[in-house]
Amino acid sequence: MATSSGPQPQSTYFEQQRALLVGDVAASLENVLQNINKLNRSLEGVIAVGNEFGQVEALWSQFENVMAKNPEKEETQDTKDAAADEGAPR
Repeated sequence: MATSSGPQPQSTYFEQQRALLVGDVAASLENVLQNINKLNRSLEGVIAVGNEFGQVEALWSQFENVMAKNPEKEETQDTKDAAADEGAPR
């Protein structure tokens, strides 16, 4: 039966390299997590700025719809006026 007071067996070269690689992987994953958090904050900022323009976009859309409808009404009215002028006695 082995006693715990005896010398600890040295880790092998494989175990040392594995420990180094696991440490590198853990550090890299931490770096990736930090960068993902930065990206998330940046995207939240972009979305917030975009949302600020929502009301302005809605107003321009209404303006565009009004402007798109008016030429048709004016053209229809002009056509009716022209037809009335042609049919009127001179």
